[in-house]
Amino acid sequence: MASRTTKADSRKTATAKKDQPRHIGIVQKDPYLEPYEDAIRGRHEHAEWKKNHLTNNGKKTLAAFASGHDYYGLHKMKRGWVFREWAPNATDIYLVGDFNNWTEDERYRARRIEGTGNWELKLSEKAMKHGDLYKMHVYWQGGDGERIPAWAQRVVQDEETKIFSAQVWTPEPYVWKKNKFAPCKSPLLIYECHIGMAQDAEKVGTYTEFRDNVLPRIQKDGYNCIQIMAIQEHPYYGSFGYHVSSFFAPSSRFGTPEELKSLIDTAHGMGIAVIMDIVHSHAVKNETEGLGNLAGDPCQYFYGGDRREHPAWDSLCFDYGKDDVVHFLLSNCKYWLEEYHFDGFRFDGVTSMLYYSHGLGEAFCNYGDYYNGHEDDNAICYLTLANELIHEINPKAITIAEEVSGMPGLAAKVKDGGIGFDYRMAMNIPDYWIKTIKEKRDEDWKPSSIFWEVKNRRSDEKTISYCESHDQALVGDKTIIFRLIDSDMYWHFKKGDENGTVERGIALHKMIRLVTATTINGGYLNFMGNEFGHPEWIDFPREGNGWSYKYARRQWNLVDNKELDYHYLGDFDKRMLETMKMVKNFQNTRLQEIWHNDDDQILAYMRGDLLFVFNFNPVKSFTGYGFLVPTGSYDVVLNTDAKEYGGFGFADDSITHLTNYDQLYVDQHKEWLKLYIPARSAVVLKKN
Repeated sequence: MASRTTKADSRKTATAKKDQPRHIGIVQKDPYLEPYEDAIRGRHEHAEWKKNHLTNNGKKTLAAFASGHDYYGLHKMKRGWVFREWAPNATDIYLVGDFNNWTEDERYRARRIEGTGNWELKLSEKAMKHGDLYKMHVYWQGGDGERIPAWAQRVVQDEETKIFSAQVWTPEPYVWKKNKFAPCKSPLLIYECHIGMAQDAEKVGTYTEFRDNVLPRIQKDGYNCIQIMAIQEHPYYGSFGYHVSSFFAPSSRFGTPEELKSLIDTAHGMGIAVIMDIVHSHAVKNETEGLGNLAGDPCQYFYGGDRREHPAWDSLCFDYGKDDVVHFLLSNCKYWLEEYHFDGFRFDGVTSMLYYSHGLGEAFCNYGDYYNGHEDDNAICYLTLANELIHEINPKAITIAEEVSGMPGLAAKVKDGGIGFDYRMAMNIPDYWIKTIKEKRDEDWKPSSIFWEVKNRRSDEKTISYCESHDQALVGDKTIIFRLIDSDMYWHFKKGDENGTVERGIALHKMIRLVTATTINGGYLNFMGNEFGHPEWIDFPREGNGWSYKYARRQWNLVDNKELDYHYLGDFDKRMLETMKMVKNFQNTRLQEIWHNDDDQILAYMRGDLLFVFNFNPVKSFTGYGFLVPTGSYDVVLNTDAKEYGGFGFADDSITHLTNYDQLYVDQHKEWLKLYIPARSAVVLKKN
């Protein structure tokens, strides 16, 4: 018998269609993601499930869960001390240190907490004191070894032996002068820096020296955020802080925890946000200092088998599927936010976390490459929870992903199916500038290509644009200024002694920065010293250079010397940031192309009332070059060719430029603006 549809059935079908969930947020914004929506929803649901699991179905907050640092490690109590460590594979743990002549003593023997992998030791107040050095002596089936506790908050290195030890640290609590701080993000202007190499002297700089000598420079230059590298303790100074051993210990090379707090406090008083370059993508292989083999189980914190070691970084990969590891890393985020008042994090090596391949040898040519089953769902889940946690603790916090594959949704809201970062690094831009400078003649630089590249990003995700970071400043690579000028920087960078190579380099250095910084949709980053064209690469002390600090420093004396050309670039950088700040929420204003002509090598665009005009042509200057712009008068606010920035001063910037009437464009309220544009220069005009 044929089936028949009743009115009730029709109503049910209509209701079912009505109840069907809409596309998840990132798919709504990008319909090309629709074929992969199941995978996107699966990742989102995995993170939600994990969050419920860790918070007992929401009975406690994620922030309450991420409090491992308050439980584990060494803590001074009202009466005495308590020490705890997660070491499920251990059979015995002793604390050895200055307090017991580094010998095992029954009084310093920890006890396993029944039914857990945790160990605990309670001690009298007199059992140890502030400043004592100590370690764990851990025993396991078939072996033993001295180890630094995983949750240690103070770790120091002996000058003579180079051996690291944990240190009892209970000074008078630091009294914060600035308890509340809200970062300025309109736009976010980041000064990437390294404490140790921030001084002129050939040595390791300190937190205090950075606070007193470098912060005022950063403030004067107009940056509103510093991104500090190498904070987490690392055994090898030359690793730039990317091979971490003690995740909760600020590097003692640069001073005490209180001195770091004072630096951050002072920065906040200057209106400067402080974000930390946090490394949760991998850990150092060291066993005596790190987590490599804490208690006889090499996989306590790390993946097993082939996935344990990172094939390119000589380091170990965290097992993001383990609750205890997630607890460790989330607690680490909370610790730096609450204990040190950091304003957020730049997460290092996110690409390495996202893929089983670590992104090595992958092309990432189409959307299918992000949803083909080669992704580590555990890592994606961890990063999602980390972003949720950070913004739960501080809704104004900043999170930035260093990610090269271009995975969609990385900087999209969690509720929309994203991973929750506020920004992602625009890593395509420095690569583009390197390739252009290396491979193309100046005559072949195409403004259309430049403009496309600097704004090549997902429209719904904010980015941090930059021309170069620390990566390009390291020995083995070259900064933009060195690619442009090379050895002539040593011989022809004195005022009056410039040759053609230097003149070209100074001009392009400014133009490259101006077009990169003024096309942002989020923020802009500069690495310490690159704003004034620091001439030396970075090379940390090592056997190959006789353990020299000559190249592990910043030569501020060069930019301070008015007889040299460096200050031109520094002064220009300062004025460039001032110009961007003329427009409220500059990063959010519409980026409107006015004109490009690849034959002339001319590019023009507007943001708010600012008009940016570039002439990348190395030989041709143009007189009366016309642009169709909103009717009115325009004044020059910045010219890369001005003499005060090391240019030739060919144009008269004191002139107010008036638009010329054209009947055809009356309805559009537009007229022609005609300008003299010298070769290899850029000018910014403001509409009155």
